[in-house]
Amino acid sequence: MRKIFAVLLLLIIFSCEKKQDKNPAVSTDNLKRSNERTDTKQDALSKEVALKKTNDEVLQALKVGYYDIFANYIHPQKGVRFSMYAFVNKNEDKQFSKADFEKYLPSKTVFTWGSRDGSGEVYKATLNKYLHDWVFKKDFTKSEYSFNTFQAGGNSLNNLKEIYPNSNFTENYISGSEKSGGMDWNALRFVFEEFDGKYYIIAVINDEWTI
Repeated sequence: MRKIFAVLLLLIIFSCEKKQDKNPAVSTDNLKRSNERTDTKQDALSKEVALKKTNDEVLQALKVGYYDIFANYIHPQKGVRFSMYAFVNKNEDKQFSKADFEKYLPSKTVFTWGSRDGSGEVYKATLNKYLHDWVFKKDFTKSEYSFNTFQAGGNSLNNLKEIYPNSNFTENYISGSEKSGGMDWNALRFVFEEFDGKYYIIAVINDEWTI
């Protein structure tokens, strides 16, 4: 009788384990819409590794248009500034708090973002369109990555280190084509600052060859 009871007990335990295997825990590394952001503790990984991970997550969010995920990386106190080119203009570049970013994201409000290099044409667009057409104008998930290093530069003055002297930045660089003599390169930079043990974006800077 004891043998039969032991066999039945083992069968029950085995059956429970199989059921649990069919429902594995969902990985938090997968990009998905959520009110949370995936964070890497600074004490667990080096700053460079942590920011590379954050950089890649933000690029994926921008690529698929999950701007609500991007919003979770905006600095809680300083917000985020968008610069059309390498030169950061503190007086004219658009800056949003997280609350304002989320407010204007679905709206049809048109902002003036700056002037196009060469033509001088004033560039106007909604926040959503600016993110889609200007910030992520190329597929930067396929770019060359660097940390606190510039991989290329045009004629536009690059004052990132002067405006954000105590910050870290990542650069995502796409080289130019042979047909255009390499002059159609593009770069997307994120400037980070730490707040309460987490890294947040305070600036999004596009760069390209300028006349």
